[in-house]
Amino acid sequence: MTAEKLKWIHTTLQLKGSVMKAVYKHILWCGAFGFFISILYHFKIPVSQPILGSVIPSIVLGLLLVFRTNTAYERFWEGRKCWGSIVNNVRNLARQIWVSIDEISPEDKDDKITALNLLIAFAVTTKLHLRGEAVNSELEELMPSTKYIKLKTMNNPPIEVAFWIGDYLQHQYHRNCLNSYQLTSMQELLNSLVDNLGACERILKTPMPLAYAIHLKQLLLLYCFLLPFQIVESLGWWTGLIAALVGFTVFGIEAIGLEIENPFGYDANDLPLDGICDTMKRNINDLISLTPSVQSYTKNI
Repeated sequence: MTAEKLKWIHTTLQLKGSVMKAVYKHILWCGAFGFFISILYHFKIPVSQPILGSVIPSIVLGLLLVFRTNTAYERFWEGRKCWGSIVNNVRNLARQIWVSIDEISPEDKDDKITALNLLIAFAVTTKLHLRGEAVNSELEELMPSTKYIKLKTMNNPPIEVAFWIGDYLQHQYHRNCLNSYQLTSMQELLNSLVDNLGACERILKTPMPLAYAIHLKQLLLLYCFLLPFQIVESLGWWTGLIAALVGFTVFGIEAIGLEIENPFGYDANDLPLDGICDTMKRNINDLISLTPSVQSYTKNI
């Protein structure tokens, strides 16, 4: 058996990352109720009602589930694009700061390193902000203690970090360490970072309309309740098993949409924000280890 086939089988049987944990109780209830209906049918109780299949046509329920999943995945993919843009903008802004800003005193290099660490801090605070978590020790090593203490009092820490970065760039412009074109380019990248923050907040704070979510759950419940009455005559003792399989299908699709509509948490199917922030930190550390070809401690004329 090829490695590809083994991987396919492993993925098929994998429980971690699946929605089985979220829906197994629904599946058991569907199976148990289907088995109960098959018992009633066995004792000649008139529970077979094939006409109930027209109450909720399968195609209607299918279209609702597809719409639910597509809407959730659109939110997931938009969140991933926002974080991809954050990564690119952090890299570009860090590179421009490291290469373009002149060092006219020995302390300037340390200030540049502090600014680059603030870029990492922006990503980390964005991650914590989207997860509803407070500023923690993960940020303590990325900024001076005074800034860290100040940050713990802010309602929107990423905005404060962006302010510090912008203030640093403006200060370097007034010191003639970069020109107006460089300042404009860097400020545009910083603005893009804040735009990405706003897009993530929009995803987070615009949940699926409650009425739609309630109605879909009600239809799923009604469909799975009526299903055994429709199929018991033709399936007999297999009714419970088939009802469980159908429940696994429809409740699983609904659970997938529920899990990925907020992609910023800790679920197995959420975005790997911790890994993304670690990647940016490694990129910045690599950049700091490099020395630009033009370095001086004399003021630009």
